[in-house]
Amino acid sequence: MSEKPNPTRKRLVDAATKLFYAEGIGRVSVDAVAEKAGLTKRTLYYHFKSKDDLITAYLDGRDQPNLEQMAGWFDATEGGADRKVAAIFTNLARVARHPKWKGCGFLRTAAELASMPGHPAVKAGSRHKTKFEKWLAGELLSHGVREPKMLAREIVLLMDGAFSSMLIHHDPDYITAAGHAAATLVRARMTDAAA
Repeated sequence: MSEKPNPTRKRLVDAATKLFYAEGIGRVSVDAVAEKAGLTKRTLYYHFKSKDDLITAYLDGRDQPNLEQMAGWFDATEGGADRKVAAIFTNLARVARHPKWKGCGFLRTAAELASMPGHPAVKAGSRHKTKFEKWLAGELLSHGVREPKMLAREIVLLMDGAFSSMLIHHDPDYITAAGHAAATLVRARMTDAAA
């Protein structure tokens, strides 16, 4: 029997998600999160030991929805693995054109915590990236692509590189270019039967 989600905790995480993603974790105080949630700071600290715990909950809350979104784009695309991988990047570029898009929340948080590699939120980001890479390797394997683990890692490098370039240049064309490169890498490793 699964535990019922705590509505107050969810309210706090939802408020933190909106604020942390929009402004960054360093610029948002626990007071601001409590206010956004319509709760007291005392209530926030009843549900979270520290701001660090709240930051970690914010990233943990983004993990599954982000993975499901990427998998949905992949699954909805007709054709071979190259087209399916390209679709992830095409959809990321589309989303990146929205004025509220601020990039990858996992990378942005890790950048803010660069001097704290053992921080629980950095570990949450690492778990997310690892899950995506393993999922992608499994999909590539099931599509008959050679060296799926290495290829998945190369695609993650292209994706995260594109996210980093987007933070600097604010130009979604970097994601599009990374998608072309990823599709080329996939095509180079597709078996004759899968091509």
